[in-house]
Amino acid sequence: MGNLLTSSFKLSLLVLLFLSSSSFSAFAQTNSHSITGTAESDNGEAVSFAAVGLMNVSDSSLAKASVADADGNFRFVDVRNGDYFVIVTSVGYQKFTSNTISVTENSAKEININKFVIQSNNVLDAVEITAKKPMVEVLADKTVFNVEGTIAASGSSGLEVLRKAPGVILDNNNGIIVEGKSGIQVYIDGKRSVLQGEDLTNYLNTLQASDIESIEIITQPSSKYDAAGSAGILNIKLKKNKNFGTNGTVSLGYSVWDNQRYNSSLSLNNRTKKTNTFLTYSNRFGETGRFLNLYRTQNNLIFDARSEGIIDESSHNIKLGTDIFASSKSTFGVLLNGNFSNMDFDNKTRTPISSQTTKEVSQVLVAESLNQRDFYNLLGNLNYRYEDTTGHTFNVDVDYGQYKNDGKTYQPNLYYDGNEQTLLSSLVYEMVMPVTIDIFTFKTDYEQNFLKGKLGIGIKTSMVNTDNTFDFYDETDGVRVLNENKSNNFIYEEIVNAAYFNYNRRWKKMNVQFGLRAEHTKSDGKLNSTQDENNERVKRDYLNLFPSGGFTYTANKNNSFGLTYSRRIERPNYQNLNPFEQQLDELTLRKGNAFLQPQYTDNIKFSHTYKYTLNTSISYSYINDFFGQVTTSRDERRSVIQEQNIATQETWSFNLSYPFEINKWWNAFISVNAYNSSYKGKTDEFVSISQSTLNFYGQNSFSLPKGYKFEVSGWYNSPSVWGGTYQTKSLGAMDLAIQKSFLEDKLSFRMSMSDVFFTSPWRGDTQFGDVLIQGGGGWESRQIRVNLSYNFGNNQVKSARKRKTGAEDESNRVGG
Repeated sequence: MGNLLTSSFKLSLLVLLFLSSSSFSAFAQTNSHSITGTAESDNGEAVSFAAVGLMNVSDSSLAKASVADADGNFRFVDVRNGDYFVIVTSVGYQKFTSNTISVTENSAKEININKFVIQSNNVLDAVEITAKKPMVEVLADKTVFNVEGTIAASGSSGLEVLRKAPGVILDNNNGIIVEGKSGIQVYIDGKRSVLQGEDLTNYLNTLQASDIESIEIITQPSSKYDAAGSAGILNIKLKKNKNFGTNGTVSLGYSVWDNQRYNSSLSLNNRTKKTNTFLTYSNRFGETGRFLNLYRTQNNLIFDARSEGIIDESSHNIKLGTDIFASSKSTFGVLLNGNFSNMDFDNKTRTPISSQTTKEVSQVLVAESLNQRDFYNLLGNLNYRYEDTTGHTFNVDVDYGQYKNDGKTYQPNLYYDGNEQTLLSSLVYEMVMPVTIDIFTFKTDYEQNFLKGKLGIGIKTSMVNTDNTFDFYDETDGVRVLNENKSNNFIYEEIVNAAYFNYNRRWKKMNVQFGLRAEHTKSDGKLNSTQDENNERVKRDYLNLFPSGGFTYTANKNNSFGLTYSRRIERPNYQNLNPFEQQLDELTLRKGNAFLQPQYTDNIKFSHTYKYTLNTSISYSYINDFFGQVTTSRDERRSVIQEQNIATQETWSFNLSYPFEINKWWNAFISVNAYNSSYKGKTDEFVSISQSTLNFYGQNSFSLPKGYKFEVSGWYNSPSVWGGTYQTKSLGAMDLAIQKSFLEDKLSFRMSMSDVFFTSPWRGDTQFGDVLIQGGGGWESRQIRVNLSYNFGNNQVKSARKRKTGAEDESNRVGG
């Protein structure tokens, strides 16, 4: 494996050097003027992703092509002197043609042609411009990764797609790290996911790349967003059908290596002038292999645990919604999101136990566990939105959601002698762990023009109730008996009331934004158990202020600069607050921490954008009361895993993101993130750590003859620190993919191979007190995937509106 990692590292460096050298030609270009504008429909809505062409008046030839963003804004750069007109085309609208635009030496460097009002039309003429969203869009407030722009993502899960997003890496526990910081908050269609930890991982694995339209990376959210999330926000935007009438897409997928997996999806959409109803459904079935090795030394003993297992899962995702356009200004919406899945994890662990002095194996523990999980996640949303042409916007969201996880683990523990011939003893037990979480939120936002800028205010109330039961059964001769001393019930209630204001104004070349968010948190955690615990009940009541702000400066047609600051909070997962001990196996316990404090983060970031494509930034963050996962000794043999406020963390980060065209048939993208993280311990048991890390992702896309497309992509992570305690080794992977479309692009066939050299398994070391662990693990990441998709129905009208819901702060803290 070491040779493979070394090869992967060398290959990644070669790709990086090649792409970097290939990009120099793009820097040599010069330009004179830029032209900006906005495409808006006759009912006041933005014409998202419209195809826009800048045409020469002399012969009506195409001078420049562009694609409007989600808000209908577009820009042409490098415009020479001359006379032009603009055409705008989008499905569901009449073609728009502007008046003549004259560009001379005396014209402004940036010419703003304001809004174009496009008329709706149920019958569309042929579109003259074929436009495609770029794979990566670097905007002023976020980076957008368009999943549709990468064919290697086809057949992948949502979790696998995240690794391809620029600046995003996954650690050895599938935790998400952005710019060197954990604590990212995951949103689905603008609302916070109800899951976190292992449950969030399971949910993202049920999503398919075909479900996802784009991933927004927002590292410095404004005060309008909830303050949770040390590293910012990842907003996963699911696809919605983009046409009027009745239409849809169906897809089938298959992947295989050691095991086989199947997936399929269906989307339906029906839109009229007054209503839009949509339905999406996807599923995923199959088995996946996993392995985990933990070499632990404790009290002069060695525990060399080797685990292998198979996860057999089936999942179903469904989204059903209706938007009613009461008028050109008012819209009502109803939305229902559901995820239903079950998972069986059959795992076998063999642990030889020996002396550090003699190395002689005295005992061998063999544990074959069967873990069963049934997930149920349902969220309903009611929405009202008002927006007029004078800048007034009013939005109301009411959300209610429930999450259930009926977990069960059956585990026989068999102790053998050192030769593994004689059974010395056995312990058999079963754990039943149902969890129910209810979430209610009310949220309202209002915006209007104010002092030549835009003022936004809003309030939000969220109420969360969690009910966690842990029943432990001892089994003797096939008879189960409840062990009350190892069973408990933990109830946690939390109310967060928030209010914010945000102001934005532009002065010529400068744009200024600032705001303040106040959040008052009141919580009550109560443990019901037969054991005497010192922390049976913990109540908290605290108020926090979260300022944010920044400005951007457009120095000239090529260069823009930005400086932003924000303060954020990361509250503990609900499960991590449960102070009771849960037995993971005979030698390992997990214990919650009712006194776990929130961690607070201050972020500051300086960024530079060159020609709207090359984006570089330097950021600094300081986290107080950083909580990480530590392993301590319980007795001579057993260890306890617990979250603790163990350190402060300082992170310096440099980021580079650059999509560019080498020639007409070859497009490339590189993303580089280099950071240094320093952890200073708050106790003598924690060993302070400082680590510099390099992360790289590169992608080459080739347009081949006869309509084929080929893609080569790869990522590399140098040694890093996970959770403030694990020092991990380098790892990486390379993917290959090919695509071909048929039947006028209605039918698409894709085939890919992920992790070609199987170099993504992790290795790492950690020490806390007298416990030292050398670990490693991975899953069946090398796979061959085949995907087939077909678009059908009427293609004459635009998509449903995109809107956020209100469950954005509280619903991402379910512990795994």
